[in-house]
Amino acid sequence: MSHTTYFVQECPTCGRRLRIRVDYLGKRVACQHCQGAFVATESSNVRGEPVDQGSSLLRRANELLDSVAQRKLSG
Repeated sequence: MSHTTYFVQECPTCGRRLRIRVDYLGKRVACQHCQGAFVATESSNVRGEPVDQGSSLLRRANELLDSVAQRKLSG
């Protein structure tokens, strides 16, 4: 069974905290509240710096997935 993993990011337009699927890291998304468009980025990249579409993005997604798997094993 597959479980979707999310991360939390603040909307740069309205400031709401949004749950965003890890699959959307580095992609343009829209806030469900204000419809403001922005690029989904990890929390360590909150300054709006360009997101590397290459290996660092995949590495971060894998880190997030691994952390979820570790929590399931320990819980």
